[in-house]
Amino acid sequence: MRVLVAGSTGVIGEQLVLQLAASGHDVVGVSRERGTDLLDRQAVRRAVRTARNLIDAAAQAGVKRLITQGLAYAYEPGKGLADEDAPLWVHPPAQFAPVLAAVVELEQLTREVNGLVLRFGQLYGPGSAFSPAGAYTEQVRAGKLPIAGKGESVLSFTHAADAASAIVAALDSDIAGVLNIVDDTPVTIRDWLPAFATMLRAPAPRHLPAAIVRLAVGGWGAAFMTKLRGASNTRGKTKLNWRPLFASWTEGFTAEHGHGEASSSSLTAI
Repeated sequence: MRVLVAGSTGVIGEQLVLQLAASGHDVVGVSRERGTDLLDRQAVRRAVRTARNLIDAAAQAGVKRLITQGLAYAYEPGKGLADEDAPLWVHPPAQFAPVLAAVVELEQLTREVNGLVLRFGQLYGPGSAFSPAGAYTEQVRAGKLPIAGKGESVLSFTHAADAASAIVAALDSDIAGVLNIVDDTPVTIRDWLPAFATMLRAPAPRHLPAAIVRLAVGGWGAAFMTKLRGASNTRGKTKLNWRPLFASWTEGFTAEHGHGEASSSSLTAI
C-alpha cells in the first residue's frame, strides 16, 4: 500500500516510517514543524489548516484510508478510565480551549470521510518531551516539577513506537470513528513523578497547594497535574488486534533512560 505520512519527521512519524517500510508499504513522507506547541494558538491553527487541506486533497484523490491523531487526555474529568464514548472536556481551562476546539474539528473532518481517529495518551519516546533531553525530563531532573494538591491526574502513556504500530494495524482494517491507543498501566501523577525522579536520580518533587501552582503556571498547568482522566485501551486492543510493545510506562521509560529503579510494584494501580 502507498502511504502518505504527514509529519514524517515527528516523534510518531519517524517510528511510523520505519515500521511501514518494514511491513512492505511504499511510504511518502511530508515533514512539518516539529513539536507543535499545543498552547500556541497560531501553531495549532496552522496544524489544523494543514490537516484540513490534506483531508480535502485525500478525498479528491480517492484515498481509501484516512487515519488522524487525537488526544486520549482530553476527556471530561471524572472517575475511572474513559472509553471512547466518554465526552471530551466540556469546560476546559482557557489555555487548553483552542487546542480542544482544534482536536474536535479534526475529529469531525475525519469522521466525515469515514476515517479513523487514534487518540494517543502522553506521548513519549525518542524526540519527545519525556526523552532524555526533553523538556519534561529536564524539569524533573532540575526538581522544578511539583506535585500539585493531591496529584490526582491520571496519566495514560503511549510510546511513539506503539502509536506507530497501532497506525500500521489500523491500515489493514476498515474501522471508522475513534479509538484510544494507550498503554495498560495508567498511573496517577503523584505516583509517576516521584518514580520518574528516582529513575533520573533527581531530587524528590515538592508538594505544593493546587492554588499556588495555578497562580504560577495557569489553569491548564494546574489541571494537567490535578484533573486529567486516564483512558481505557480495551476497545483499541480488541478492534485492531493490537497490543502495546511497552505495556507499562515503567518498561518504556527504563528502556529509554537506562535506569531500573522505578519498579511498577511500588506504584498504585488505577
